[in-house]
Amino acid sequence: MAGEVSRLMGIYKRFKPHLLMVLAQLGYTFLYLITEASFAHGMNPHVYITYRHIVAGFVVFPFAYFLERKTRPKLTLLLFLEIFVLSLLGVSLTLNMYFASLNYTSPTFLASVVNTIASLTFVLAVVLRLEEVDLRKLRGLAKVLGTLISLAGVMTMTLYKGSVLRNIGHPLIHFNRSTAAQEEWLKGSILTISSCVTWSIWYIMQAYTLKRYPAQLSLTTWMNFVGAAQSAAFTVIVAHKPADWTVGFNIDLWSILYAGIVVSGLIVYIQLWCTEEKGPVFVTMFNPLSTILVAVQSYFALGEKLYMGSIIGAVIVIIGLYMLLWGKEADQKVQVIPKCRPDIIYESDEYFPRD
Repeated sequence: MAGEVSRLMGIYKRFKPHLLMVLAQLGYTFLYLITEASFAHGMNPHVYITYRHIVAGFVVFPFAYFLERKTRPKLTLLLFLEIFVLSLLGVSLTLNMYFASLNYTSPTFLASVVNTIASLTFVLAVVLRLEEVDLRKLRGLAKVLGTLISLAGVMTMTLYKGSVLRNIGHPLIHFNRSTAAQEEWLKGSILTISSCVTWSIWYIMQAYTLKRYPAQLSLTTWMNFVGAAQSAAFTVIVAHKPADWTVGFNIDLWSILYAGIVVSGLIVYIQLWCTEEKGPVFVTMFNPLSTILVAVQSYFALGEKLYMGSIIGAVIVIIGLYMLLWGKEADQKVQVIPKCRPDIIYESDEYFPRD
């Protein structure tokens, strides 16, 4: 009996990161559902972003204050300006464009296009000479081809709609969304893709900032509060009526609390833990799962129109993503090959399977 329990605990510890990442993707899937419900109810996307990050800031603040009290570096004016730009890219500008595009496209489209962030980050890293590409190696070709394939998938989803898949039965949940807004597909696509570009820039800039401010929880707290202030300044201009800022005890409040506490709090912590345990490539590998889950949820539960262009494009994007991730994973394996002698460079294509 004790041996069986020990074996089960060993299996649990081995697959704990996998289980947590699946739960994280389920959390993201529900985020699309509850957010779309809130927007259909009349919630302003920009007000939603502002309130969401205020909640997230207050959730993370006590952990940052107590856990990083001794390790948190002094905040200088130059560093604060850097955090201000980082908050603009990672919170206010990016997420305002991203969730505003939900009014013009669909949850499935958003969840699919977000898979291109890895490819866009790779392109920017190459341009800034942060990433080296050796086209003579199989892994180098995989990274380049994966990036091109992912971008081709996005172009397919944006420019080609194709035929509509007929819905099976009646949707379980019905939202009264504006038909005119849903038909502005190109406008929504531009907003989504633009948000992914700024998101990619944020990933690269974040790496620089963490070197000068190596306190992840404190940096997250600052970005939440500063990003909320930036979003509020913009939102006051576009939504200056008091009614736009009023949140009742309804789906709007629950969507804000869910996004702030569960997504920006719990799920972000899960991703940080899994990144530390298994590496960033492992975490990124699970992103397509939410794409599939959102598509299934939207089609069966919400009665969303699924276009062949979106399905084909999403499949192409995911194929490209895994090619890029394989190339990145192969690079990491080369770096950790044990060296028997320091005067010999041990790097061989035979270390990686070619099939």
